[in-house]
Amino acid sequence: MFTLSRRDVFKTGIGVSALALTGRAVRADEPLRIGFLTVKTGPLAAGGIQMEQGMLTWLKLNNNKIGGRTVELMVADTNGVPATTRTKTAELVERQKAHLLIGPLAAFEALAVADYTESHHMPTMGLAAFDEGTQKGAQKYFARPTASAGQASHAMAAYCYSELKMRRMAVIADDFAYGHQQTSAFLRVFEDMGGKIVQKILPPLNAPDYGTYISQIKTDLDGIFMGFAGSNGFRFTKAFFEYGLGGKIPLTGGLTAMDEAILQQTGEDAVGIMTANYYSAAYDNAANKAFVAQMNKDYKADPGYYASGPAICGAVLDAAITKLGGKVDDPDLLINTIRSNVVENTIRGPVKFDAYGQAIGNIYIRKVERKAGHNVNTVIKTYENVSQFWTYDPVEFMKNPTYSRDWPVAKNLEN
Repeated sequence: MFTLSRRDVFKTGIGVSALALTGRAVRADEPLRIGFLTVKTGPLAAGGIQMEQGMLTWLKLNNNKIGGRTVELMVADTNGVPATTRTKTAELVERQKAHLLIGPLAAFEALAVADYTESHHMPTMGLAAFDEGTQKGAQKYFARPTASAGQASHAMAAYCYSELKMRRMAVIADDFAYGHQQTSAFLRVFEDMGGKIVQKILPPLNAPDYGTYISQIKTDLDGIFMGFAGSNGFRFTKAFFEYGLGGKIPLTGGLTAMDEAILQQTGEDAVGIMTANYYSAAYDNAANKAFVAQMNKDYKADPGYYASGPAICGAVLDAAITKLGGKVDDPDLLINTIRSNVVENTIRGPVKFDAYGQAIGNIYIRKVERKAGHNVNTVIKTYENVSQFWTYDPVEFMKNPTYSRDWPVAKNLEN
């Protein structure tokens, strides 16, 4: 049986929509009950714990209120297991009477609960970077203020081709949907611009080491794009240098290849690696400076991909509820207000949404630099108003298959 302990409930300050299927009105003094789906045990726990830290930090900085209303944050540990995620989601909605959900962490978890949240008219602010959620499988009650899996990869491909003048590249990524979608997005833009992906290497997510895969890497490449999740970016980079390739072939990557959560572990080996992301702890605006300072103070860590997402959700939700004057008992009105709003001052910069519930916003090209013995992802270029469809027409884009292991077809692979 699923229960929430007192330590799993962080009381802060809000109120929101009644559960659509009950028609229950929300009292003016009723707190907003946010069901927060994360991972606190199991192999994905490090990222999930950072998600919770990011949410708690944002609430602390905002006087524990969203839109002027009290928040009751109900944290559910999904263990990173789809069946458990579905059970915990149902418990949050039906027993704990959550007014909206934030999370879960992983794409396979989000896919497991999509039909449930839709059928229960449950506004959900997504964090998992799976393309289906805001493309062919777009959900009415879903909004993602972070990024789809391929969104940042598009920008990284353009930067590699146009700015770094790379023409022959390899891609390497974890062999599951998130890795496939990152590398396929990169491949499409890079080759559409005239480059060639001559190698595609897909180690298993739980590969014990990368020696076998590194030995396959060609030596006549202009660069490598990494689509790793969790700590695998660190593990690959460490092995890459141990095998003597460090400094010989430039490394680039997507959303989590050099996440702040692992950046300090990489040491000086990471210096010079460039990645693309919707967020950087080094991004220079007032909201982010305060957020980073508080994370440093409370958790002795820079926020990265996992911590930043919930904080962006908080800012977007705050703007929507403020616009509604606190009247959030209608889930259709709430999700439509979230998706139609433009929020200027989030820790990632301005955010607006497309017709499918995916944020359009800045994508930052970041370069690892070492400052005072500390690795940071310094922003070296900003691509503004980046859509999940890049420069492609959305309708034409979605006539093609969703990015996957086999699409787009890699036409320039060499033996």
